[in-house]
Amino acid sequence: MTALEQFLQARDFLLAHRTDYATAYAGFRWPQLTEFNWALDYFDVMARGNDAPALWIVEEDGREARLSFAEMSRRSNQVANWLRAQGVKRGERILLMLGNEVPLWETMLAAIKLGAVVIPATTLLTADDLADRLERGQVAHVVIGAAHADKFADLSGSYTRIVVGGAREGWLDFADSHGAPVEFAPDGVTRATDPLLLYFTSGTTSRPKLVQHTHQSYPVGHLSTMYWIGLQPGDRHMNISSPGWAKHAWSCFFAPWNAGACVFLYNYSRFDAKALLDVLVKYEISTLCAPPTVWRMLIQQDLAAVKTQLRELIGAGEPLNPEVIEQVKRAWGITIRDGFGQTETTAQVGNTPGQVLKPGSMGRPLPGYRIALLDTEGRASTEGEISLPLDARPLGLMAGYAGDEDKTAEVMRDGHYHTGDVASIDEDGYITYVGRADDVFKASDYRISPFELESVLIEHPAVAEAAVVPSPDPVRLAVPKACVILAPGHQPSAELARDILAFARGKLAPYKRIRRLAFVDLPKTISGKIRRVELRKAEEGRDATVRAEHEFFEEDFPDLKG
Repeated sequence: MTALEQFLQARDFLLAHRTDYATAYAGFRWPQLTEFNWALDYFDVMARGNDAPALWIVEEDGREARLSFAEMSRRSNQVANWLRAQGVKRGERILLMLGNEVPLWETMLAAIKLGAVVIPATTLLTADDLADRLERGQVAHVVIGAAHADKFADLSGSYTRIVVGGAREGWLDFADSHGAPVEFAPDGVTRATDPLLLYFTSGTTSRPKLVQHTHQSYPVGHLSTMYWIGLQPGDRHMNISSPGWAKHAWSCFFAPWNAGACVFLYNYSRFDAKALLDVLVKYEISTLCAPPTVWRMLIQQDLAAVKTQLRELIGAGEPLNPEVIEQVKRAWGITIRDGFGQTETTAQVGNTPGQVLKPGSMGRPLPGYRIALLDTEGRASTEGEISLPLDARPLGLMAGYAGDEDKTAEVMRDGHYHTGDVASIDEDGYITYVGRADDVFKASDYRISPFELESVLIEHPAVAEAAVVPSPDPVRLAVPKACVILAPGHQPSAELARDILAFARGKLAPYKRIRRLAFVDLPKTISGKIRRVELRKAEEGRDATVRAEHEFFEEDFPDLKG
């Protein structure tokens, strides 16, 4: 059986059992590949004579770019030939920093065909961030938007400079690729274990790590993501995500194209819920993945009056409070489904189409993934660190952290890959997220999950975002402290602090009670993740009697004490 036949057999099995979790989980097997180039062996074959839309980008002003699978195959051949003419060789690293524009997808496909290694980068990176990536990523070529060329003016290094979207002095113009030949021939075979992608993590606790994925771990590994989302051939899948982060490759590249679905993008300068809903209707979007902040803004609209063609809804990135899920379900009759994965893996756990969903649970292990919850002694438990047994290593697991054997050994030890995330599991195999292992803390000798407390806080209409950390207490050792960003239209006050504390008290067990609250700006990574490590450090060793501005203690409100 050829590599393509193995890949299609695995994919088609999941498509056939899209709503039959038990059969899909029990019967799925990862393809056993030796040589495989997803762009050449799968995409080009699937694209031959295929005029269905593969990539559809709509701009805020109404302009559109729509390319079929056949056109994407041809254009990526041209880009691959042109990049090769500029000196790009197999195994060399390309820093790719583009927005949601057609050349991003053309370059990704071309790099795969060439056997080059792509380092995706968000356009939000500063010159210092880029210097780190150029050095640690050992970058040989950069492909960037013209608007960002100035960031490289003072960055040293002998790398090919390619610019998209307008000529710049000293840079090669990507537009010249349109004159390259349309037939492409690879210079050799691609091993399935050859490196393909290097992702810098968002660095919530330390400087970003460099995650290495291969020609099988992401292209083939995202069969699990395809199954979680519930994608089918011919779907129009819209994912609201910025390029440069792993989630973009999950839902804007590999998972949809594995299913033969169209990747749909809507570019806007400022989010407008009504405009997004209009796009969903006009372009008959089938499946939608969006972060909780988008869902919370969408429910401010009259969703029941919006008649879409949506079949699947996905939430990703952070917890969605039950009220939002329920409002969307009442309006559209569809439940937003949650899941779990990391930059280091593809989707590991998920609520899959057609299954019974349990409130608060992120679902069950996805086909191809075995999950073990390990306690601090490394024993299987009903609550513990989410870990992947390496004797059944999932294809979607990274090869390791590039250039850092010690970091790799930290997470791949004792026969398991350790995610650093804690969860619990019930008798039916449903997994509920507890929090990052580093974030879980003890108060009065009880284990506290910041994630659980934060999920309650964001249900309060005045709370936009929240982070819970331990705050020193002479009696309880530590007490939960909430650091809160308010929603528009709300101002810090003692009255509001009391209302939020009372609201949380009514929904949490006494030992989980939030005892302190501060209205603050939350420190974040460049990808938008809250850096709780900074908040925790700020609390360590502090004098509990000293108040910061806009900080309130439970004892300030005698009716709440006890």
